[in-house]
Amino acid sequence: MNTARTGTIDRPVTRDPQKQDPTMNPTFTETTAPANFGALESRQNRNLAMQLMPEALARAHVEQRLQEAESQRRGHRLAAARRMQRRAERASLRARRALAMAVMQ
Repeated sequence: MNTARTGTIDRPVTRDPQKQDPTMNPTFTETTAPANFGALESRQNRNLAMQLMPEALARAHVEQRLQEAESQRRGHRLAAARRMQRRAERASLRARRALAMAVMQ
């Protein structure tokens, strides 16, 4: 795995020491350049957020698909329950008719 420094979109890494941004130096500390520390942190946070966007998007898609699947399962269960209820009502009517016919004879 490459452990070299990584740059950001607005500050790419260069091998020329004269062109290197001092804030991209691995030995950079808050005491070295306190005025630039917040900018460095915001750039790194933005870079991290950009890298995590596809993962967050994929997670959102998975969540949406799971909700759609659960909604479909609820719909299928409701339809099956209604079919069984109608079947039970028809069986109940047949039983009543059969009982009435048996009583009449």
